[in-house]
Amino acid sequence: MNTLNTQATALSLKQLGYLLAVAETLNFTRAAELCFVTQSTLSGGIAERERTLGVQLVERDRQRVALTPVGVEVAQRAQSILSAGRDLVTRAQMAADPASGEFRLGVIPTIAPFILGDLLGCVKNQLPDLVLRVRESQTAALLQELEQGALDAAIIALPVELGKLQAFTLYEEKLRLVAHKNDPMCKGGPVALREVDTRRMLLLEKGHCLRDHTVSACSTSQRNTESGENSLVEASSLNTMVQLVNSGLGCALLPDMAIKAGLLNNTGVQIVELRSPVPSRQIALVTRRSHPKLNFIDRVLCPIFKGDHAN
Repeated sequence: MNTLNTQATALSLKQLGYLLAVAETLNFTRAAELCFVTQSTLSGGIAERERTLGVQLVERDRQRVALTPVGVEVAQRAQSILSAGRDLVTRAQMAADPASGEFRLGVIPTIAPFILGDLLGCVKNQLPDLVLRVRESQTAALLQELEQGALDAAIIALPVELGKLQAFTLYEEKLRLVAHKNDPMCKGGPVALREVDTRRMLLLEKGHCLRDHTVSACSTSQRNTESGENSLVEASSLNTMVQLVNSGLGCALLPDMAIKAGLLNNTGVQIVELRSPVPSRQIALVTRRSHPKLNFIDRVLCPIFKGDHAN
């Protein structure tokens, strides 16, 4: 028992981080770069963990690097340990003032360009001691980083499967159908979305939640055509999407915030009025239920992030 206690105590969070970096990259050089240490320091740290645990965690030769089965299990458990360790540090720091220190926020690409300027300004004015670190990435990557403790919270669009994470709904946002001004849809009255030929509906590439929201907004019969899988043109960003629509290649559903931010300016693209029901998405702030600043996130940050949508 004493030996096991000594081994558990000897586990270094830093060296567990080395193992996770190797698990992610399967390359000692890139793993060392991620950890901001030399390759020899990283190799020595992992070797020391192997000696402490009495098992081999990593197989390595000149051609390949791979985790052993027990190495995979240790890496999985290390992820939870490091996440809990970060939360412990945050909890200790917030004892003095939860509105101070660093807060790591993720934002998806179909939201970030249109709210970050105002959001960062509001946080700076209202919480001058809080350092907001922002990372833009797709939903799946942000949720994974949240679970791993690499982020404190993320602004995403619902619905999406959250697992054990908790969401605070900020506001609901309409999705607007847009087409080129010469498109027949722009010449008549309001259009029913279920009547739109989904073969003309342009989509963002896979990984963007707006793609899923667009497909979900279509009727069952439209979805059965598998238009989402057969789309000939996919865009990597909303800017690209607008340019494709402007070229007459089809129509698209765009977030209302993007249009209000001027995304259609200097183009021939315009909004097509839709009949009810108008599709929408929920903008939410997501975090871990165990986060030490959960109450601060709910009571202080959420009202700030709601902004003009609070009412």
